[in-house]
Amino acid sequence: MLGDRFILHTSSFILSLMRLDLFLKLSRLCPRRSLAQKLCDAGFVLLNGRPAKSAHLVKVGDEIAVRHRNNQTTARVMSVPTARSVSRADAKLLVEIVNETELAPDDWGLSQSGTDFNL
Repeated sequence: MLGDRFILHTSSFILSLMRLDLFLKLSRLCPRRSLAQKLCDAGFVLLNGRPAKSAHLVKVGDEIAVRHRNNQTTARVMSVPTARSVSRADAKLLVEIVNETELAPDDWGLSQSGTDFNL
């Protein structure tokens, strides 16, 4: 284990894994890691159709759905970086956007108190 990423070696390939919150930040699906953690804790991030904690490991082929204030983005993981920083151009290569849905105000999933994660 190397910090927030894992590298598994097998006889024919290298499988790279990374924490979900860090991947969301590097792929630009969330602007900050702390926001990604809050969204995961609130249940607004689904990994392969299930709510995921921020420490869950992401691998190539996973499908991530992130619910923001007024939209939901579904993306497929195309590659997992081995470095903790990724250029803006390379960030676009990490995911393939499968679906982007605009949500009506009733579907935002916010409580009556207007919980806001500074989106």
